Amino acid sequence: MNPNTKQPKNKDKRNTFKKMTSPKGPGEVSVFNYVATTLLIFLILSGLYSFISGRQVTKTEIPLSQLALDVKAGQVSEIVVQGESLDMVYVNGDKKFTKKEEGTALTDTLANYGTTPDELGKVKVEIKNETGFGYWFMNLLPLLAPVIFILLFIWYMTRQVKGAGAQAFTFGQSKARMIDPNDPSQKVTFKDVAGAKEAKEELSEIVDFLKNPKKFLEIGARIPKGILLMGAPGTGKTLLARAVAGEAGVAFFSISGSEFVEMFVGVGASRVRDLFMMAKKNSPAIIFVDEIDAVGRVRGVGAGGGNDEREQTLNQILVEMDGFEPNEKVIVMAATNRPDVLDPALLRPGRFDRRVTLDLPDRDDREAILNVHAKKKPFAEDVNITVIAERTPGFSGADLYSLMNEGAILAARENRTKISQYDLIRSIEKVMLGPERKSHILSKKEKEITAYHEAGHAVLASLLSYADPVHKISIISRGRAAGYVLKLPIEDRKLQSKKEFLDDIAVSLGGYVTEKMMFDDLTTGPSNDLQVSTALARDMVTKYGMSEKLGPIALEGSGGKVMFGRGVESEGFSEKVSAEIDTEVSKIMKEAEEKARTTIEKNKKLLDAIAQRLIEVETMERDEFELLLKAHGVTPKKKLDIEHQA
Repeated sequence: MNPNTKQPKNKDKRNTFKKMTSPKGPGEVSVFNYVATTLLIFLILSGLYSFISGRQVTKTEIPLSQLALDVKAGQVSEIVVQGESLDMVYVNGDKKFTKKEEGTALTDTLANYGTTPDELGKVKVEIKNETGFGYWFMNLLPLLAPVIFILLFIWYMTRQVKGAGAQAFTFGQSKARMIDPNDPSQKVTFKDVAGAKEAKEELSEIVDFLKNPKKFLEIGARIPKGILLMGAPGTGKTLLARAVAGEAGVAFFSISGSEFVEMFVGVGASRVRDLFMMAKKNSPAIIFVDEIDAVGRVRGVGAGGGNDEREQTLNQILVEMDGFEPNEKVIVMAATNRPDVLDPALLRPGRFDRRVTLDLPDRDDREAILNVHAKKKPFAEDVNITVIAERTPGFSGADLYSLMNEGAILAARENRTKISQYDLIRSIEKVMLGPERKSHILSKKEKEITAYHEAGHAVLASLLSYADPVHKISIISRGRAAGYVLKLPIEDRKLQSKKEFLDDIAVSLGGYVTEKMMFDDLTTGPSNDLQVSTALARDMVTKYGMSEKLGPIALEGSGGKVMFGRGVESEGFSEKVSAEIDTEVSKIMKEAEEKARTTIEKNKKLLDAIAQRLIEVETMERDEFELLLKAHGVTPKKKLDIEHQA
């Protein structure tokens, strides 16, 4: 119902290594496939031989005396002599053969049967040498064919066995992908990375070192060996690492942290050694390890202890990084969105001692990113990228790419050649909430309940001082929500106050309070609102120190678990602390519910007007909604009002 909280996106990492054995047993299915393939080839060759043999013209054998009579009668047009064999072609096209006496010429043989030289001169006589390679090959082929077939079968089976063995020996080799610096189709530079000004400035000296290391070495400076890129998913960590390699014009080796870990002990460490060896041979180079937290978590707290495969891989990474020399010109870059779980040895000086944080883009950065993704896209005259940037606070670079792509898809789906502003506005809601479910038709009663539910959110967002203003209200189902209120801040905020949290919780409870007030009943509609508001109240108490009773103390880490020493988290609370937390959370929720109820009761006419209008038109944009507020004596929030309250 309240779409303010964006869900993080999980990256799906896939293992690209092939299995050497079949699930039914080592080599069982493979050998069967080889034998079956060989037999199939043999049957095909046998069929072809039978087909060709069957098409051969049948020749009739005649006695030599009959040949002499046929020559006398002028019925023979050609005689081919192959040793002692005679092949005849008759005038009518028949083909016959016979044999002559050994050691006797053809003319002498036919002369003994009364054939004159003149009669024989009318016949074309051709003598073929029977001592060539073809003659011997054709005579020996029936004997050699089975031997050749057996030898080919043995060679084929041996080759497959060698291939499986070679795969076993290469199992520990690195599967890193290399990007050639001279390939213009894959080259990325800082011009292709919009926003992230501070991060690009921080990394520019790495580029300078790779281009001109002598300048740093002469003054005694040592460039950082490892750079850790930290930030939320989709903020451009991988793209920025590629841009560093593109700017410096060096080889770029990229691999995922999960690709080091296998079920076989020592494979990960072997792949690490092979990766660093490849990079040193192609230096200057950059090694990029994405999602390094897959192998770089704190050691000593997981199952398996020091013999754990993941920990051995991490140990090898630490050794390889610490063994670098300054003149090797190999830089290691890694990316993670969970820097809090990394082992301290990875972050010490000499390893990943340079940490670059990539934040979610602000309004200006979002506009620059949208302009990058807008290239090669035909836009209509009404498109305003600045408006789109203002309506997408909290969007990452990946979200903005998805937004532009969805806009193009919507235009193509409706057979239009240009992308309009309306397409981009719809894409924002599709990225945030999901596609419209036009087939999800509400009954008359459900439509009324949904309209009042969303009207309750809208009234509180418009009247509470520290709530974000409403940009759109809709009771058309989208994603998992039956309706939604789109609230966007007037300007980007890096900090959020306790008063803003309390008003957000009250706005989230607007639908819950309205349903109880108007229908004296509750539906499942407010379930997501209750989850979001309760989680926010608990964070206020356990993370942000905003509880007057518990005071300034952080009881939970970023993962929602109790902090217990460095890098170790424990499940649950003590009974006393847990009871106090529950009491404080319940108190915040009750006070927010009372604030929401009081505000809605005082403005019931505005609530009814918004709900009835939603039942009629189903969707209200910001301009229409603000006219409705003014008609009931409510002044819409402006930027100056927010600054004055702050």
